Amino acid sequence: MEIQDKMISKAIISNYMQDLLHYLETDVAIVGGGPAGLTAAYYLAKDGIKTAIFERRSNPGGGMWAGGIMFNHIVFQEEVRPILEELELRHTLYEAGYYTADAIETVCALTLKAIRAGAKIFNLMTVEDVMVREERVAGLVLNWTPVKMARLHVDPIAVEAKYVIDGTGHDAEVVNFLRKNKIELPTASGGIEGEASMWADRGEKETVERAGEVYPGLFVVGMSGTAVFGTHRMGPIFGGMLLGGKKVADMIRERL
Repeated sequence: MEIQDKMISKAIISNYMQDLLHYLETDVAIVGGGPAGLTAAYYLAKDGIKTAIFERRSNPGGGMWAGGIMFNHIVFQEEVRPILEELELRHTLYEAGYYTADAIETVCALTLKAIRAGAKIFNLMTVEDVMVREERVAGLVLNWTPVKMARLHVDPIAVEAKYVIDGTGHDAEVVNFLRKNKIELPTASGGIEGEASMWADRGEKETVERAGEVYPGLFVVGMSGTAVFGTHRMGPIFGGMLLGGKKVADMIRERL
């Protein structure tokens, strides 16, 4: 068989366009493919909920890849062990209550599980605004990440979603877009508080507690919740990310 270059191009373009058209209207749009976003996507998609992740970088995984100070091992606590087992994430008991896992394997396993469950990941896409309709977040405004990096004047496209999850990490980018609409958040100041200093014990608990809806149709998960509510960061322990992702998925599933 002679391999034709144009056929390779046609296969890529036609399949991608079908995916994009299919997800221009979705049940849940997750911004950011970090560990919390991937976990939420897995549990949502597993229950047949149409779920798409829009990831700014070429690779999902957020800050998990490099572990702590580029030692690519991460830690989970006892409470998250049932999720690790369900996701078939290999982990090793280090000391009572502390489990370690290979950071790269964990990212790959989370990503594969989310995709195999039915979630679709669109990488190299940046969210530049939210759609607010009748005092509710109703979708996202998207552009290619290279367009934003090059500061090109290229208009975006819109994606409608019943629910949006901000999993963008420390910057809480999606929640930040609410400011232009003069929307008050359920925080002490009514705005984004900014994360507090590292305190793993409190940070892990608060990450799960704060995972939830901050405005009708918009949920925060992972470090986005930490940034919005001013709670403590936790460092290279990721149990709260997975627990928070599952919590938000459960909350949305009940509504759908």
